[in-house]
Formats: sequence, C-alpha cells, structure tokens
Amino acid sequence: MDSFKKSIMRIYKGSIKAFETFPVSIGSAMAFAIVTMIRIQLDWPEQEAYNFLFNCLHWAFALGAIFSLASITAAKSLRNTDKAFKIANLLGVLVVAVAISALYFFGAKDTAQYASRTVTVSGIAAARVSAAMFVSLLAFIVLAGNTNEESDFARSFFMTHKAFFIAAIYGIVIMGGASGVAGAIQALLYNDMSSKVYMYIATIAGFLAFTIFVGYFPDFRKGEKDEHREVAQKQPRFIEVLFEFIMVPIMIAMTIVLILWAGRTVFIGDWPPFEELAGIASSYAFVGIWLHIMVTHGNSGLSKFYRRAYPAAALLILAFEAWALMVRIGDFGIKTTEYYFMLTWIVAVAASIILLLMGKKAHRAIVAVICIIAIFSVLPVTGYNDLPVTAQVNRLENLLDGEGMFKEGEIVPAEEEPELTVRQSITDAVVFLSNADDADLPEWFEGRLGDKNTFKERFGFDQVWPERDDYYRGDGTYLGISLTFDQGPIAIDGYEWAIRQRIKGEGEEPTSVYGERGVYGIYWIIEPNGDVPSLKITLDDETIIEHDMNEYIDRITEKYPLGERSFDEAPFEDMSVRLESEEVEVLLVFGNIDISVNPREDRINYWLSLDAIYLKEKQ
Repeated sequence: MDSFKKSIMRIYKGSIKAFETFPVSIGSAMAFAIVTMIRIQLDWPEQEAYNFLFNCLHWAFALGAIFSLASITAAKSLRNTDKAFKIANLLGVLVVAVAISALYFFGAKDTAQYASRTVTVSGIAAARVSAAMFVSLLAFIVLAGNTNEESDFARSFFMTHKAFFIAAIYGIVIMGGASGVAGAIQALLYNDMSSKVYMYIATIAGFLAFTIFVGYFPDFRKGEKDEHREVAQKQPRFIEVLFEFIMVPIMIAMTIVLILWAGRTVFIGDWPPFEELAGIASSYAFVGIWLHIMVTHGNSGLSKFYRRAYPAAALLILAFEAWALMVRIGDFGIKTTEYYFMLTWIVAVAASIILLLMGKKAHRAIVAVICIIAIFSVLPVTGYNDLPVTAQVNRLENLLDGEGMFKEGEIVPAEEEPELTVRQSITDAVVFLSNADDADLPEWFEGRLGDKNTFKERFGFDQVWPERDDYYRGDGTYLGISLTFDQGPIAIDGYEWAIRQRIKGEGEEPTSVYGERGVYGIYWIIEPNGDVPSLKITLDDETIIEHDMNEYIDRITEKYPLGERSFDEAPFEDMSVRLESEEVEVLLVFGNIDISVNPREDRINYWLSLDAIYLKEKQ
C-alpha cells in the first residue's frame, strides 16, 4: 500500500516539477489551454473574426510544447549546462513566435481559389506544422534513450507510451470526477449552469494530463542517475505477456494469412479495391514495426522468432503490394491515396531491410528514414499537395492531347465522343484537381471544371465515373441551421420580371432580360466548395451589381443562431434580399437555406437555394 501511495505521489510531484524542468513546453501547453478557453467563452458569431488567429495560436503552441521537449532534453542529455538549458528554452520560444508569424502571414488558404467567408489555416500549412511536431516527438524519444548505457530507443519508446497512458488515465479520471461534481451542481443547485463549464473542465483536465505526461519522465541530465528511469522504462509482467504471448502470435498468424492471400490473389487475379489493399498493407507494416520495437528485449522463443521472421515476411508481402501500386498508378496516375501509400511502402521496405542488417541497433536508422519521409511529404514540389496535382495535370494534358482536345494551351471540346475509358479518366483527373486543396493549377484549368454543367460545356460530353473511384467523404459532427420558406401568400408589387428558371453561373451564358436600357445578364454564382454565393448583374456586358450574400448571412445567423442542426420555417422577410443600383431594383427570394459548421474540418458550408429573382428597371 505504501509503495502504491509513493507511486501516486511521485506522479503528482513529477507533474509539478515539470514546470521547472520543461518551462517552455509547459508554458506552451498552458497558452494552448488559455486560447481554448477563450474560444469556448466566445460564441461563434463573436469568434468568427478571430477564428484564423486562434487557429494559428493553437498550432504554434502545440508545436512549441512538443519541440521544447526535444530541445530541452537535448540540452540536458548532451551538455547539462545552464547556458545550454537557457538556449534550449529560448529556442522553444523562438519556434513558437516563428510559427505564429508564418501561419498568420503565409499560412492562410488561398483566397483567390476559395471565396471563403472566413479565413482558415491551409491544409499544407497545418501539415507542415504537424510534420515538425512529429519529427520533434521522435527526436525527443531518441534523445531520451541516449542518456545512459542502460537505455536505448526501444526502452525510451515504451517509456513514452507508458507516460502517455498513465497521463490519459489520470486525465480521464480528473475530467470524469470534475464533470460529475459539475453535473450534481447543475442538477441540485443551479439548473441554468452553462454547458460551457464542462468544456472548461475538459480543457483543464487535458492540460493537467499533459503536465503528468511530461512529469513522468526521469531526470535526463548528463552524468546523473535517476532511480525512476528503471521503473519508467521497465515493462510490467502483464505487458510482457501481452506483447510476447498474445500480440506476437497474432502477428505471426496475420503474416501467414497475408502471404497465402497474396499468393491466391496473384494466381486467381481477384484483386481487392486498392483502398482496402493500401489500408491492410499500411496497418500491417506500421503495427509490425511497432511490435518489433516493443519486443526488442523479449527473451521468449516467440519474440526471437518474430524479430527474425518479420522483416523477411514483410518484404515478401510488400513486393506483392508494389505490383498492385504500379497497376493502380498505371490506371489512375498518382493521387493522394497512391502518394501516401507509396511513402508508406518506402518506409516499410527501408525499415525491413535495416532490421535484417542491423537487428536491435536498427531503430535510430529507421527513425531517421521516417523523419526524412515526413519532411519530404510536406515540401514544395514533392509534397502531398504538389506532386499528385502535377501528376494529374500531366495525365489530363496527355489524355486531352491524345483526343485532340488541347490546343495552344486551351481546352477544346471534343468533336466526337471519346471512348468510355478515356472519358472516365478525364472525369477522374478533372474532379480530383477541382477538389485539390491549395493546389497550384495551370491557367487553362478553371476552378469550376468539376461542375457537371461546366464540364460538359468545356469538354463536350458528360462526366463518366470510373468503376472504382477515390472519393470518400469523412464523417463529421455538423452544427447548423436549415430554413424553409413559409409557403404562405406573398405580395410582390412593382416588379416587371420574375425569373424562375435555373440562373446560370459565371462562365456560362447568363439568363438574359431585355429592358428599355438594354440587355441585362443575371448570374447566380455558387462556389463549388460550399462557400458564400453571390449575385452578379450586367447591363450590356458591364457590371452594375456584384454582391455576395455575407451581409444577408450575418442577418440570418443573428436571428437563427448556429447550434444543433434545426429545421425551421421562416417568413418572407427572412428569406428575401433587396438590392438596387442606379439602373434596377432586385428582389431575391430563397426557397431553402442551409448553413452547416463542421468543427472537425474547421469548415462552414453555405447552401442558398434561390427560388426566384424579381427585377424592376428604374425610369
């Protein structure tokens, strides 16, 4: 019982000492928590103007917390001087400052490509910060296993897992207990207590869990011996049994199944969907390497057999996967799924070869390969958002050239309908490029080519989907509003024209109205990525009205706050917008309005279904 109490007190003392041992790391985590609580306090309409800044701060502070772990551990384990410690902390502060500046000034989504109502951090900027965090974490694990002869990467790797799960358990208990007390207060004493209280509790519990995680690690100072290190990096007996006598047999059985499955597939030719194949191969590779590290010091016969057999078996299975990858790229070119699987395959092959050659000493070399690939995946030209786009642009150009549909840098509609496979390939490439995030597309590729009507107009045939496509939509928790026009009688007086047919978008032939002043062209511009639509009216090809619906959306969201998705009937006043210029007065009437917020993707979608446009020419 005394040892259990000592263990509990050791964890709490370690979390308190973490403020002194890793000050910038803990400070960054505290700043992250403060920003989170500010966002909780501000409701969405108030938060919208600061959303981009908050995102930048969150990413920067998260990077600072992880990077500082590595820099301070490097200073302690390699130098162990006050000067080195101060430099490591200053470096952590500098990284946070640089990250905030870089994200804020250069990390926003391209507003020319996305007519977005809110500015958000671009996907590639977020990926680069994530890669820096990932590399920093791996560097920390390597450095943590470099402080004395009794440690190595495998022990440090397990120690990090152990610290994480202990911190997670404590964090969950703290959050559950505090939430229970808050629930009792709400039920018994204060029924009107805000639900935000639970969000604050979760944020504080997360911060405390991080301090426990950092505080669990032993003293990394060079020349110092901490008795806690042996306890921290030692695998308990039940974990040894779990790894060596449960997980290892499962992985051996899985290896046999995969080898038999690969042979059956080659002989029968019954290939599974590529996404399924990539998922199986990636899971097997990463779980296999992870388990190999975990049983590095296992003495059982099963562990020794697994350490010898896994690398060779993995190479055999990966050779089969390479054939599937080449067939896939030959059919569809390199897209995001193929790109990531290709990088996974390179890491798995390199790791298997290194394990065969170096055995227990291979881990640092494997980490170096993983870090190089992680950085490679977010670099310009070679990154996940550049290389697949370049490959698909070249693929599309070659397809169009082969059909005589690409002349002098411009797309030319097909005179005769191409073969089915060509139409499928063109559709596949166009839709991928249209949905590419922050892509540097050529001038001849219009942003709306993915729209089925624009596609048919520019290429001369309808979209035809391949039998197997790559488009999957992730699940998300959506919040929003959905309004329907209250179908009662309304009086529309003083307008000369009512336009009810589908209003054309920009780049298409406009809906034309012939008045005394000339010909009015009406465009209802719907952004392909769900952003705010806009109205454009021309008179004899000169723009007289160009107005987006931002002010109208502000009015709607003020009256109908975003929250749990609700469906309401709205009166005429809320479902209409009046605009005017020197030449005309315009009334827009909407049939349906749908606004949804996806917190996971930090994205807002707007759908305004235009029922009619009423137009009056001024005298």
